[in-house]
Amino acid sequence: MDQFQAILDQVSTAANAKLEEKVANILKKHNHTISVAESLTGGLICSRLTRLAGSSDFFLGGIVSYHTLVKVQQVGVDPKLIATHGVVSEEVAKAMADGVRKRLKSDIGLSATGVAGPDPQNGVPVGVVWVGMSVAGELKAKKFVFDGTREDIRQKASQEALGMVWLHYGELII
Repeated sequence: MDQFQAILDQVSTAANAKLEEKVANILKKHNHTISVAESLTGGLICSRLTRLAGSSDFFLGGIVSYHTLVKVQQVGVDPKLIATHGVVSEEVAKAMADGVRKRLKSDIGLSATGVAGPDPQNGVPVGVVWVGMSVAGELKAKKFVFDGTREDIRQKASQEALGMVWLHYGELII
């Protein structure tokens, strides 16, 4: 996985405008669907996926779960998990991804939670982001620490979220 991450890091800038197209092609090839639960990205991942013609072939929908109540009521995150680990955590990123996958009945659930700034949130520094993914009951999450403006952090988080899907399929054809 680290080797794939290194490759993704090297091509990230070149692929930035096209990563959602690569993900779309992979999902269509495998006849898989995706749904997204977003917090700090505020719908950016969904927007990147739905800007593509034919996205209804693979994209089922998304929930912008910016507020904790939406994470609980709409995505299905256990409030005890949030109380124990905080909304910006590996556990909540996994629960968000799994919750949206189950609620929207997609093959893949993707999530992003973090702090875009300008201020820290509940002791979590600006730039800390967790991206989660749920595929067939397998849950994974990865922590990132980004710098830059609020918008830089949101863009980087959306890129890494799409990158996680791309890496899952292991099809690093540029």
